[in-house]
Amino acid sequence: MIDKELLDILACPACKADVKLENINGQEKITCTKCKKRYPVRDGIPIMLIDEAEQG
Repeated sequence: MIDKELLDILACPACKADVKLENINGQEKITCTKCKKRYPVRDGIPIMLIDEAEQG
């Protein structure tokens, strides 16, 4: 689980919008509220790389 304080300071690297934590098919993802890109979370660490994102 990602710390709320960390989530509050994260922004989408593609469009700089706010992000939210979602559970999709049992996997945590960081989802952009604007462009809808989804970034994986591996071992509790958000991987905020555009190349790692999937379009939501």
